[in-house]
Amino acid sequence: MKIAFLPIDNRPVCYTLPKIIAGIDGNIEFTIPQRELLGDLKKIADIDGLFEWLKNLPKQDAIIISLDTLVYGGLIPSRRGKESLEDLKLRLEKLKNILLSKNAKIYATSSIMRISNNNFNEEEKEYWNKYGKKIFEYSYNLHKTGTAQTDVPNEIIEDYISTRNRNFEVNKIYLNWQKEGLFETLVFSKDDCAQYGLNVKEAQELELLGGFTKTGADEIPLSLLSRAVNKSMKIYPVFLEPDYKNLISNYEDVSVENSVKGQIELAGCEICNNKENADLILYVNNFKHHQGEIVMKTETEPFSKTFQTPQKPYMIADIRYANGSDNIFVKELFKNKIEDKYFYGYSAWNTTANTLGSLICGAKFKFFAQKYNKNCFKKLEITRFLDDWAYQANIRQILKKTDENELSLLMKEFEPIIGNVLNSEIDVKYSYPWNRLFEVEIWV
Repeated sequence: MKIAFLPIDNRPVCYTLPKIIAGIDGNIEFTIPQRELLGDLKKIADIDGLFEWLKNLPKQDAIIISLDTLVYGGLIPSRRGKESLEDLKLRLEKLKNILLSKNAKIYATSSIMRISNNNFNEEEKEYWNKYGKKIFEYSYNLHKTGTAQTDVPNEIIEDYISTRNRNFEVNKIYLNWQKEGLFETLVFSKDDCAQYGLNVKEAQELELLGGFTKTGADEIPLSLLSRAVNKSMKIYPVFLEPDYKNLISNYEDVSVENSVKGQIELAGCEICNNKENADLILYVNNFKHHQGEIVMKTETEPFSKTFQTPQKPYMIADIRYANGSDNIFVKELFKNKIEDKYFYGYSAWNTTANTLGSLICGAKFKFFAQKYNKNCFKKLEITRFLDDWAYQANIRQILKKTDENELSLLMKEFEPIIGNVLNSEIDVKYSYPWNRLFEVEIWV
């Protein structure tokens, strides 16, 4: 099977992770553009170069596209860019003509512009550092009550609303393409959601027009990659805190149970209500009362039971904390023998949706691999444990700056533990691809 994949940007979870997952099946011919063409925190993608890459693609069975990359230059530029709707329509017409010329199933995602509840402008327009929280409150109240008062300057509110309206009109154009049959699947992603907000309102309006919206963002291209493997496996979810599966995770607007169901279905898989008939068990280390977040110093009640791996294929979504593992659960997990025959993956990457989408994708590629590459699967799991557990839940908490030498020294403590659990030699290097502590690149 031939699959082409256009990521959101050049972060490891967007660029390297899908390459590793696709490599689990040696029968997949996976094509991805050169990393240099993609955008980063401060640089937009080489849009012309990516159009050429897409235009010159040889025959593919499936093409997975992050539309924000081609139209705005990436997810972050979609919030910052100053292009007019008319300028963007020229790109859209060019994109549509190229896609129509491809005799392939096209799986696409486009973001609904997020609203961050903070005064931090690293990924937003400059004025977010002063007015971010107030704009969030304005958006929240405007959706909830229909009116809102704010002391944010009028020109800033007008600029913000203008950017939102522009992006919303672009999404409606994509929806028309979907109705014309251009896309096999089109997903509108909802990043960093709350109960109310103009982003939630736009999602509701898109749904009324026939669009499909999904809580999450960075994992959705991976979910579409799963879906492109047009086979279904039956997944039986087991919530380690079953009485609390109705709670809502940080940065989401649906319950944990519905998030799990939604991610399984988007991946083209089936929810199974009988453990014996399931192809895979999905263990969900969910939270009581509220989700913790280590980097924000938000504690929650940690895992307090025993955990024994089954003699049946299984995978683990560790979502007790946002953006990092539950240390107590990992310690309990590592008491078990992790056998390649039964183990289909572990993830605790960022949000609940991020964790689930990436986890299911890796498991599905392993389950249906016609030419199983055990080393690629080991590489995937080494990366997840080093990133989600060693780095995010532990080392990141004591770092003050992006010093790669310090990082390498501190990570050495965890490498033999993971190597022993996975029965693998670990030879890795580390870097900070966006020169910030939020993400680390692990070169296995």
